[in-house]
Amino acid sequence: MYFQTKLLSFLSLFSAFTVRSRSGPLVAPLGSSVVLLCYVNELLVMEDLEVEWRRTDSGTLVHLYQDGESQAEKQQQEYHDRAHFFTDQIQHGNFSLRLDNLRAEDEGRYTCRVYSQQDSGETVVQIKHERLLVSGSDRSVSAYDGEDITLSCSVDSHITPEHINVSWIRTDGDILVLLYQNNKTLPDSSDERYRDRVELFTAEIPKGNFSLRLKSVRTEDKGVYMCLVSAGGLSANATVVLEQLGFSSWHVAVLCFCFAAGSGAVLLLCSLIYCRSKNTDTSSIIWTLQVSLVFCPNICMFFAFMLWGFTEGSLHETVTCCALYFLRPVMLIWALRYLKYLQDNHKSWIRFFRITRELAVLTVIVYSVLFAYGWRISAHDTDNKNSISSGICFGIVVLSSLFLSEGKSFYMI
Repeated sequence: MYFQTKLLSFLSLFSAFTVRSRSGPLVAPLGSSVVLLCYVNELLVMEDLEVEWRRTDSGTLVHLYQDGESQAEKQQQEYHDRAHFFTDQIQHGNFSLRLDNLRAEDEGRYTCRVYSQQDSGETVVQIKHERLLVSGSDRSVSAYDGEDITLSCSVDSHITPEHINVSWIRTDGDILVLLYQNNKTLPDSSDERYRDRVELFTAEIPKGNFSLRLKSVRTEDKGVYMCLVSAGGLSANATVVLEQLGFSSWHVAVLCFCFAAGSGAVLLLCSLIYCRSKNTDTSSIIWTLQVSLVFCPNICMFFAFMLWGFTEGSLHETVTCCALYFLRPVMLIWALRYLKYLQDNHKSWIRFFRITRELAVLTVIVYSVLFAYGWRISAHDTDNKNSISSGICFGIVVLSSLFLSEGKSFYMI
């Protein structure tokens, strides 16, 4: 045995050794333990063998093996009790270092230097702590109503997609737009206003692309959207701003009707005031202006709200306002001082649509929309009590309205 050791020592004098380590950076999560590989394939003489690990950038001593043992007292303070040799493996050419409780400041390059009687060598190991880098769009996104847009979100990480959770959230109101969890998209988790309008690009997810496609953009979609990414104990986010949307042809039509209603009402009112200020007999003209002032602006606003409903999908507001503008002319015509110019059939028609009946019709229309909305929500509820209660309430409203419509009329003449 003694002779073999001497022979190996003699042969090693004529052959240099190569210090090896892993290729590529070592990636690990914060708080974990990592092993920095450093080894030689040749047997080295243990006498006067020295191994040191240092930070490549600063030269800080991480750990030292000298005089046949670890020199823990010579370590830099931040590595004390965290950096350890595999002492029993050193005689076999394994000089790897275990670093416990990985910190963010541990990221960097480390040099393993091996000194022996016959030669010396070194290798470099790079540590990268696991991180999530999430990036969105540097510029705000804008679109016309009804268009499909993409809100960018890319994740640069060594973590595989199946371990990543992504939540798209609208920050004003903390509204959940879409959730990606357990390696699949959960469309049912989306808020009702975004359901069936949002999706991820499935083929791009393995590349770290979690961009959101928002279909049929509406004006109320304007806001700040956050792409929140989490994996284990790591989390990061990026935001995308959806700017003021441009006007579509529907919006232009709504504006035209509103402008026609406003300007037409002012023009008719001025003409009516002018004609009434005259002492001449212009009752027929006044009658025409009065009827036009009652009907024309309301008809314009009726169509404006109808188009607004088609554009924005706000059913409750649309139906209520359309019903109001549709019934208002009949309400206002009661206040006319010129009922004597109406024909008998017109008078009968106006008296038939008295205040109580108009309010009954308006009440039924408004509450029917609210009932439909509540019924649609309760349809997802396994408890049928809410559906039954809402149906009973709606029935009571309808019966009350019918009873009211047959009540005593109050003429405003």
